[in-house]
Amino acid sequence: MRIRQPIVAVLGHVDSGKTSILDNIRGTGVQGREAGGITQHIGASFLPTDTIKKITGPLYEKLDKGEATIPGLLVIDTPGHEIFTNLRARGGSAADIAILVVDVNRGFQLQTNESLKILESRKVPFVVALNKTDMVSGWKNTDTPYISQAIKQQDQFVQTTLDEKIYDVVTALSVLGYQSEAFFRVKDFAKE
Repeated sequence: MRIRQPIVAVLGHVDSGKTSILDNIRGTGVQGREAGGITQHIGASFLPTDTIKKITGPLYEKLDKGEATIPGLLVIDTPGHEIFTNLRARGGSAADIAILVVDVNRGFQLQTNESLKILESRKVPFVVALNKTDMVSGWKNTDTPYISQAIKQQDQFVQTTLDEKIYDVVTALSVLGYQSEAFFRVKDFAKE
């Protein structure tokens, strides 16, 4: 059965790296062309299924049950600056699912909380993407595209620091009533 592409909204605080993540996925340079490097409008991109398969590699194969076919994902990039609340709300209200981007070094910030409230009010399911892990003091770049493998290649101090930062976000979500865990630690996705 073929269905329409899901609409994925990307929300978060200004400078959390929302557009940079999308640039990396799309192979574009949108963020570098924006005034002050800050998104000031809603942007939309279509990611075809072939692109998703290429980026996710073996992870896609694990999840692909062949039950439904989508043509890809329609991704809405929303601005994070505080003056663009209305644009975030519009992007969030159009979404089937959302990605809440959080700078792992700064944790939850004002527009992160605002974005979460937008998603809650519209009952939009979401995942949290912790970004800027490579900015953790002492982080060494690796060749692996998988964060779980990249973490294992770090010094123990860096692993411990990153773990503390991850659990700061897990705690913030818990205070707001959300049970969460780093995806690479989840044993049973049906339960956690």
